[in-house]
Amino acid sequence: MNKKYKQLLFSIGILVLLTLTACSSSDTDNKEEKSKDKEGAADAYTVEHAMGTTEIPSNPEKVVILTNEGTEALLELGIKPVGAVQSWTGDPWYDHIADQMEGVEVVGTESQVNVEAIAKLKPDLIIGNKMRQEDIYSQLEAIAPTVFAETLRGDWKENFKLYAEAVNKEDKGQEVLEAFDNRINELKEKFADKLNMEISLVRFMAGDVRIYHKDTFAGVILEQIGFARPKEQDKDDFAEKNLSEERIPAMDGDILFYFTYETGDGEAKTLEEEFLNNPLFKNLDVAKEENVHKVDDAIWNTAGGVIAANKMLDDLEKIMEEQ
Repeated sequence: MNKKYKQLLFSIGILVLLTLTACSSSDTDNKEEKSKDKEGAADAYTVEHAMGTTEIPSNPEKVVILTNEGTEALLELGIKPVGAVQSWTGDPWYDHIADQMEGVEVVGTESQVNVEAIAKLKPDLIIGNKMRQEDIYSQLEAIAPTVFAETLRGDWKENFKLYAEAVNKEDKGQEVLEAFDNRINELKEKFADKLNMEISLVRFMAGDVRIYHKDTFAGVILEQIGFARPKEQDKDDFAEKNLSEERIPAMDGDILFYFTYETGDGEAKTLEEEFLNNPLFKNLDVAKEENVHKVDDAIWNTAGGVIAANKMLDDLEKIMEEQ
């Protein structure tokens, strides 16, 4: 075999080796790319909710929330929303969350959402409520994956679980719920000898006085602890609305908590004073015993979220310690 022929075979061998190496490298790159694609697909998850099933492509970072109680849920889960509906009272947020909401964009109110403002934020996820925003669901879904809770009344925990699932923080959500339940159990034990005291709940609004039953934010929490309710209020529905003065006797109990939804025009406050100064009210046993307590409407009713729930327990514990 002459020298030139040997060199030709050597060159061919080198060329084959380089080709095989390139193919191997390409295969590896393709496998890595496919692996990444699979990884990305694995990050996606689906959530069943009031409007159907929604796929969320990855852990959302830019979240818009369209309910007050949902805002509290996100904050407690460690997520600061990029946009949120304005608190029912406050400028624009409730006092008890204002320090955590600095820089959050207002996107309307629960009952009048600003869809254009939401679109400008380019969110990864929108969370809303069927009871409030069913009519605009399709518009919201066109902007970003959208998850809706069913209702806003009663047990806040049900919506909280959905929100935790929607933002892929179910473990954190479980921790929050367990911590709350531990507080409930502590209060059950602490006030075991006082649970037979009947707690009355009354709310004053502009043009409307209500007695709140068990299917309310405060009513559910009282029931979880085990407190008794007056016979007139020991009902599984929402509330008795538009009370006349003749229904004042139904407000009686061993302890009465009342809260006033005042929007700034003074009408709710005026109605509160009229009822509290009414001779029928002053003749209630609970009034004679001076066991009537005004509490914050946002905490005991309007905010409706996990932060408010814990603050309500703070109020309740302090007042019951004095009984």
